[in-house]
Amino acid sequence: MTTPLPPASPGRSAGLDAYRGLVMFLMIAAGMALYNIPHHKQFEESIAGKPEWVRSAWQVIAFHTNHVKWGGASLHDMIQPSFSFLVGVALPFSIASRRAKGHGFARLVFHAAWRALLLIALGVFLRSDHKAMTNFTFEDTLSQIGLGYVFLFLLGFVRPVWQWVAVGVLLVGYWALFALWPLPPEGFDYTSVGVAPDWKGTYYTGFFAHWNINTNPAAAFDRWFLNLFGREKEFIGNGGGYATLSFVPTLATMILGLIAGTWMKDGLPRRALWLRLFAAGVLGTAAGVGVEAAGICPIVKPIWTPAWTLYSGGICFLFLLAFTLLFDNGSPLRHLAFPLVVIGANSIFIYCAYHLAGGWVRQTLATHLALPEKYWGFKTYEVFGPAYESAVRGALVILVFWLVLLWMYRKRIFVKI
Repeated sequence: MTTPLPPASPGRSAGLDAYRGLVMFLMIAAGMALYNIPHHKQFEESIAGKPEWVRSAWQVIAFHTNHVKWGGASLHDMIQPSFSFLVGVALPFSIASRRAKGHGFARLVFHAAWRALLLIALGVFLRSDHKAMTNFTFEDTLSQIGLGYVFLFLLGFVRPVWQWVAVGVLLVGYWALFALWPLPPEGFDYTSVGVAPDWKGTYYTGFFAHWNINTNPAAAFDRWFLNLFGREKEFIGNGGGYATLSFVPTLATMILGLIAGTWMKDGLPRRALWLRLFAAGVLGTAAGVGVEAAGICPIVKPIWTPAWTLYSGGICFLFLLAFTLLFDNGSPLRHLAFPLVVIGANSIFIYCAYHLAGGWVRQTLATHLALPEKYWGFKTYEVFGPAYESAVRGALVILVFWLVLLWMYRKRIFVKI
C-alpha cells in the first residue's frame, strides 16, 4: 500500500519536494547511460523493423541524458541550476523557521557560515574520492553553492528590489570580466591548457571567443588559485572547462530562487503567484536566448555564462510553476508526487551516497545478479537485448537507492546540513 504523504508543514510544498526529487533522479539516472544506447553496435539490430520515430526518440533521449560539451543545453544540464535555484527557494522558509525558534541574527549568520563551510568541504571531499591525496577543486555543485551561500543568506534580509539589483550587478560584472579579457593568439594550442586533443565541444570565433574553454579569466584564476594547494601535478586547466569563479553567476541563480521562495512564503493568491512564476520564467528564458542571438554572450553551462544564468533560471521558474500547479494547493494529483518526494526529502544524502557508493552498488549487483548465461539462456542484464544492458543495470541501482530512501522517509530520517 502506498504510504500517504504527511500533511504539508508551514513553508513546504509537495511540488517543491517533487521538483527537488526530479533533479536528484535525473542525476542518478545518468548511471543508466541512455546516451550510449544509440551508439551501441547492436542498436540498429534492436530497432530493425520498427518505425523511424523509434530511432529519433532514442536520439532525443540520448541528447537530454548527457551534458552538452560547451554551447547550448540539454535537460541533463538543468540538474545543477535547479539544485542551486532550489537552495534559494528554501532559504526564506529556513530563515522564518529559525526566527520562530527565537534565533537571533548573529546566530543565523553563524549557522549560514558554518553551512557554507560544510558544503565547500563536502564538495572537495567528493572530488577527492579515489584520489591519492586531497583534490582541492571547487567546481562541484556543493562547493559552488557553499562559496556563495553567505552572500545569499544576507540578501534574504533585504528588499526584493535589491535582490534583483544584485542579480543584475553579478551578471553584468561577470560578463564584463570575460568580455574585456584578452584573447589567445591565433593558432593557440588548447592542449596546453588541459583540453583533450579529441575534445568535441565548440570553439567560438569572433566576440564569443572570449568564452572559449580554458582561455578565459575564470580558467586563468584557477591556474593561480588551485596551484596554491598541494597537488599531485600542476593544474593547467579543467578538462571540461569548469571553474571556481562560476560560483559568482551561480549565486545569481540562487538569488532568483530566493526571489521565487519569497513569493511562495508571502502567501500570495495562487493566481498571482502562478502569474509571477510564469512571467519570470518566460522573460528569463527569452532573455538568455536573446542575449546569445544578439551576439552579446553565448549560453555555456560549464562556465555559467550570464546568458546561461538567465536561460536556465527562466526554466527553473517554469519547472517550479509546473510542479506547484500539479501537486500543491490540494491538487488531486498530489499523491502521484510521492516517489519523487521520497528522493527530494533527502537530497543531500542521495547526492553524496550516489557519488560515493553508486559504483559499489552497481558492482555488487553485477556480482550477485549477473548469473551465468547457461542458467537463463541469456545474460541476466540483457533481458531487453545487449544494447540496453547499461539501462537495466542503472535502473536496478536507482531502485536500490530509492528503497533506502523510502526506508529513511518512513523512519523520518532526514539528513540536513
